[in-house]
Amino acid sequence: MILIDPPNVPSRGRMWSHLASDTSYDELHAFAGRVGVPPRGFDRDHYDVPAEAYDDMISAGAVAVSSRDLVSALIAAGLRRRKPR
Repeated sequence: MILIDPPNVPSRGRMWSHLASDTSYDELHAFAGRVGVPPRGFDRDHYDVPAEAYDDMISAGAVAVSSRDLVSALIAAGLRRRKPR
C-alpha cells in the first residue's frame, strides 16, 4: 500500500509530505513514476512530495496517514532507512 503523510515539513520555502510504501521499494518507485514524482525526490525510504501535489497523490490511490503511522509502517515492513549519524 502507498502511504502519504500530511504536508508538515518545511523546506526550501515549501511544505512537504512523505510518500512511502509499506510493501516494497519497487511498489513505491512504480507509483511515483506513474504519478510523475521525479526520481530526485527519493530520500532513503520515501519520496518528498510538495504540499500542492498532496491531493493528486490521494486521488491516484495513496492512503493518507499520520507521520507517526507512516514511520511505523516503514519499520514494521523492514523498509526504514535512517540517516547515517
